[in-house]
Amino acid sequence: MKTQKLSLRKIVSYLNNPDEDGGFWLPNIQRPFVWSEDQICRLFDSILRQYPISTLLIWKTKMGVRRRKFIDNFREDHRHHLSTFKVPDDDKKKCLVFDGQQRLQSLYIGLRGSYDGKELYLDILSAELALPDDVRYKFKFLDPQLAVFPHIRFKDIVFSDDKPRLIADGIAAQAGRTLSTSETDKLKDHVDLIRETFFNESGIGYQELDSIDQANLYTEDDVVEIFIRANSGGTRLGKSDLLFSLLTSAWEEADDKMEILLDELNMQGFAFTRDFILKTCLTLLGQGARYEVAKFRKSGVREAIEGKWDNIIAATKDVADFVQGSTFIRCDKALPSYLVLIPLVYLRYHYPTAWSTKKDVELYLLRSLLAGAFGGTPDQLIDDIVSKLTDIKTFDLNEVFGVIRSAGRSLELTDDRFWAIGYSSENIHILFNLWYRDFNYTPTFAGNMPQIDHVFPQSALKTVKSPNPNTGKMDIMKYREGDRNQLANCMLLTAAENGAGGKSDTPPDEWFKDKDKAYLDRHLIPRDQTLWKLDRFEDFIAERKKLIKAKFTYLLSVRGDSNVVQSNAKKT
Repeated sequence: MKTQKLSLRKIVSYLNNPDEDGGFWLPNIQRPFVWSEDQICRLFDSILRQYPISTLLIWKTKMGVRRRKFIDNFREDHRHHLSTFKVPDDDKKKCLVFDGQQRLQSLYIGLRGSYDGKELYLDILSAELALPDDVRYKFKFLDPQLAVFPHIRFKDIVFSDDKPRLIADGIAAQAGRTLSTSETDKLKDHVDLIRETFFNESGIGYQELDSIDQANLYTEDDVVEIFIRANSGGTRLGKSDLLFSLLTSAWEEADDKMEILLDELNMQGFAFTRDFILKTCLTLLGQGARYEVAKFRKSGVREAIEGKWDNIIAATKDVADFVQGSTFIRCDKALPSYLVLIPLVYLRYHYPTAWSTKKDVELYLLRSLLAGAFGGTPDQLIDDIVSKLTDIKTFDLNEVFGVIRSAGRSLELTDDRFWAIGYSSENIHILFNLWYRDFNYTPTFAGNMPQIDHVFPQSALKTVKSPNPNTGKMDIMKYREGDRNQLANCMLLTAAENGAGGKSDTPPDEWFKDKDKAYLDRHLIPRDQTLWKLDRFEDFIAERKKLIKAKFTYLLSVRGDSNVVQSNAKKT
C-alpha cells in the first residue's frame, strides 16, 4: 500500500478524468451522496481553517469493475437515480474511491459544479474568530444571478491563473465602493490563504491499493474485504451498505434491480429501504433476519438472491400493495417499523395460498405498531415468528401474538400509553390513519398530504396565564407543551383546509361555527358550542376525550377477543 499526496486543486482535476492517472471514479458498491449544502460548506470552512480532513482510500486497477462518475451539477433526485452516471466497463487503468466519497463529491460540487442549480460562494470579508464548532468562513450556495459582493464565487479564486494580487484587485473592483484598509487587508489575506491551501502539494493524502504494478496482490474479493473493514468502524456506511457491497460484487445488475424495486415500492409515498429488502432476502432464504457478513459469503446465498429475485420482489410488492390498499396504513408516517412486514412477506413467498386469505393481518399490524412490539432490534422476534409460520403454514393471529408475548414484547395498549399519543408522537399517524379512513393519504403531490393541526391553536393557548406563586402576577404560562399537543387537541385536516386561507390559527368557535354535524362527528368535536371558547379549553378536552375513548374502546382492551377487536376496527 502506497501513501500519495496531491493538492486539493489537483485532486479535483483527477475526478472523472481518464487522462489523469486513469481518473478517480466511484465503484458501484458506494452508496449515494448524502451530504447537505450545510455539510459541504462546513467542509470548505474546515479546509480553510487548516483542519485535517482525513486520508482517502483508492484502488488502482485495470479490472472491469462497474463504476460511475462523480456528479458535478447535483440535484436532490440524484441521490437515488445514479444510473445516469455509470461508466461502461473497460480494462483500462482507473482509480476507484473506496473511502472518501462524501468529501471528494463535495469538493467536486463546490469547485466544478452546483447544488440544485446554485454555486458555492464565499463571503470574502467573513472569518471572524469562532469557536471550534462554529463556522468561521461563511460559505453559501447561491444563484449566480443573485450573488453580490462580498459573496465571491469560490472556484473563480481557486482556478484562476492570475497572481493573488491581481485576483484581489479584481474582487475589490466588484464591491462598487471603496473598501476600508482593514477590508482590503482581509481580502488580500483570504486570497493568499485560499491559493496557499488549494495549491499545497500536500493538501490531501490518499492510500493507494495498486493492483496494476502488483497485479496479484489485491483481488476483487480482497478489495471488497478492505472496503468493508475500512468502513465498518465508522458511520459513513451502514451494515446493509456493506452487505450490499458483497452482493453487487457477485451480481452485476444488483444495484439497478434494487433501485428499480425501491422506486416502485415508494411511488405512493412510502420509504422502503435497501436495509429492509436485504433483511427480507435473508429471511426468505432461511438465513435469519440478523445482518452478518458471513451469511453473504456462504456458498449459494448471493446466487440464490439473484436467481429468486423475481419471486422475492413479487412477494414484497404484494404485501406492500395490500398494506397500502386494504389496511389503515396509507402513508410512511403510519408505519414506524417496516420490519413488521417481513413475516408477512415470508408468508406470501412460501405459503401463497395461506396469504390469499389475509385473515387478521390488519389487527396484527395495528396492535404490533401501536404497542411498539417491533421496536429496538427485532431480528430474533422476526426469526421466531417465521419459525412459527413454518410450523403452522398459515397466519394464525393467536399463535403469532403468543410468539410476540413469549419474546417479552407487549401487545397491550394501556390508557396511559394511548393518551401519551400526541402531536409529535410517531403513533399519532397510525391512529389518524385508522380514525380518518376517508382521507386521501396518497395525493399526487407530497405537499398535499393531510396535516395534523391543533383544534385550539398553540398561539392562543400560550396567551393564557396563571398566577405566579412567588409574585402573584399573572405571568406563568398555564398550558404547557404537553397540554397543547395532547391527542384531544389534535385533528386531521386536508392540506387545503390547513393552508393559506384555511384554519391556520383560527380559534375553534370561529372554525366550527359553520360546519355541519357530519364534519363535527368526523373530528369527534363536542356539539356544545360553549366548549369551543378559549376559557373552556379544559372542559372541551374532557368532553372530547370521552368521544375519542368511545371510538377506540376496542383498542384499549388488555387482550380481548380477536374477532371482536377486528370487527370493531373495521367499523372505525
